[in-house]
Amino acid sequence: MEKKGQAAMEFLMTYGWAILAAVIAIGVLGYFGVFTPGKYTSGTSIVTTPWYVDAWNVKATGVTLALKNNGGVDYTITKVAISNCANSTTGWNVTAGDVAGGSSGILIDCTTDPTVGDNFKGDITISYTKSGSDVELTSTGTIAEKVTA
Repeated sequence: MEKKGQAAMEFLMTYGWAILAAVIAIGVLGYFGVFTPGKYTSGTSIVTTPWYVDAWNVKATGVTLALKNNGGVDYTITKVAISNCANSTTGWNVTAGDVAGGSSGILIDCTTDPTVGDNFKGDITISYTKSGSDVELTSTGTIAEKVTA
């Protein structure tokens, strides 16, 4: 009987050491940032229609968005706000003829001063009206990018 118990104990100890080695290896990989996908992916920026973010960057002084008008009509942007940036940009006129074929850039100053090298993530809110209408419409989106100098 004693031999069965010893064999079972040796079997469990072998598996125990293997599991311990795997846990240590996963811990070391996590410490060195292998499981941090934000380090390896490029930034993204997306908003709902009728807008399209043609280009963007996040600097320590602010966020720049190049918005494209995909609506085919004239719009007046009343406010562009990005969370994690205290300031908002207001009063930007976007005409279909001027912007439909290209894009216009706007700068939203960040008074929170993000640190260079950190990841920035914010929610975009664009408030606008159609030409000849008083109804305020809203488009939302997100931006995620590494802060540059």
